Amino acid sequence: MSKYIDGELERELCKALEKHLKGCDRCRVVFDTTRKTIEVYRDSEPYPIPAEVHKRLHQALLNRWK
Repeated sequence: MSKYIDGELERELCKALEKHLKGCDRCRVVFDTTRKTIEVYRDSEPYPIPAEVHKRLHQALLNRWK
């Protein structure tokens, strides 16, 4: 889906995906939600995280990856 949204999907696969989405409400909902989420985050500015929150988050991620 992300390759389609980014315009990187092969033409034949695009046609197949579009055909499927026309007949499948569940997939169309997932596709539309994914596309809208990408658009929102692509156009947004980074939100500054307070130093203490950044430190705790970083430590939690390090602990999780160990």
